[in-house]
Amino acid sequence: MATATRARRRTVMPRAAWWGVCTALAVLFIYPLYVMLSQSLKDPAEAAAVPPTLYPHNPSFENYSGLATGDINVFDHVANSALVSLGATALTVVLSTLGGYAFARLRFPGSNVLFFAMLATFMIPFQAIITPLYIVLKDLGLQNSLLGLALVYTTFHLPFGLFLMRNSFAAVPIGMEEAARIDGAGVLKALWYVVLPLAVPGVITTALFTFFASWNEFFAALILITDQAKFTLPVTLTLISSGVFGSIDWGLLQAGVALTIIPCVAIYLVLQRYYVGGLLSGALK
Repeated sequence: MATATRARRRTVMPRAAWWGVCTALAVLFIYPLYVMLSQSLKDPAEAAAVPPTLYPHNPSFENYSGLATGDINVFDHVANSALVSLGATALTVVLSTLGGYAFARLRFPGSNVLFFAMLATFMIPFQAIITPLYIVLKDLGLQNSLLGLALVYTTFHLPFGLFLMRNSFAAVPIGMEEAARIDGAGVLKALWYVVLPLAVPGVITTALFTFFASWNEFFAALILITDQAKFTLPVTLTLISSGVFGSIDWGLLQAGVALTIIPCVAIYLVLQRYYVGGLLSGALK
């Protein structure tokens, strides 16, 4: 009897510890979201109160309506962020797919050196090259342009996309592609109809990573865009949150942050299984 009790205890204790750790991590990640939502539902006086209140005593959607009725209509700038993010995502996915396939299948002299040289760009913070990028965009006539900003974001995210897609294509059995080539399919046809459907998790992961990073990026948009009408959502939030004498309207700011995370959360919940699969693609090859 005592042996059975000890065995049951050894089984229950690790399970309880696991649930305890998971609960602590869940609270750690969920609490900032709760603070954001509660702040967005407070009136300006309560949102700026010190010490802060734990929950809104008089919940109101005034801050959310203020996003559209203030001096700057935030919803007009959502389209700017969407255009830049979707453009950078589409371009990164296309280039990463073609480049990743070439590095995985179409080997050529120096391909490994070139691939690792592209990966080495991870070590260069983009803040260090923002000035040369500004000069290049100015020379190309793309300064203060959403197209230029989308190209810059593509440059930032392309190395990671190449890394993901190369691993995704390397994990696909080459025999399936060879069978398609024997049946008369060319390189691009075999890629489109045989290889790419099996590498969908990698494509989705590349697209999600690029979209999330571009949607939330602030520094490059602040430097490269000078026309207020072309500001992206993160830059716009810095304008609407400023109050009298440099004060910050925390309620309005948190309402804007809530608006910002809605597309990211919705897209991630729909595509999360592809995201996880894409990150692990090639790891067990």
